[in-house]
Amino acid sequence: MNGFRKGLLASLVAIAFPLTQADAATSTFDGTWNVRISSSSETCGSGATVAIGINNGQIASSSAAVNASGRVADAGSINVTLSTGVKRAVGFGRLSGSSGSGTWRGAMCTGSWTAERM
Repeated sequence: MNGFRKGLLASLVAIAFPLTQADAATSTFDGTWNVRISSSSETCGSGATVAIGINNGQIASSSAAVNASGRVADAGSINVTLSTGVKRAVGFGRLSGSSGSGTWRGAMCTGSWTAERM
């Protein structure tokens, strides 16, 4: 029975190891990111900075003032929605290593964003 348990444990470890490596690939961009949002229109504001969190490719708010949701693909393409009150903006772009950039659009405004991993 003792040999059976050791064999079973070895089999479980062998099966779990590749799964752990696959999970690591999907979490390349996990962590807290500082996102700078800018617009060329004065009526839309000159810019803001928002902290977002990424966990296993899922985007979530790191601030109580802004709700963030979205997804980061393994290759770094990002799709995010930020909202506060009645204001809402959708952003698209790419993360690479510890930085990223892209564009965003809202009801009456557009602009660009840059991000850095904190």
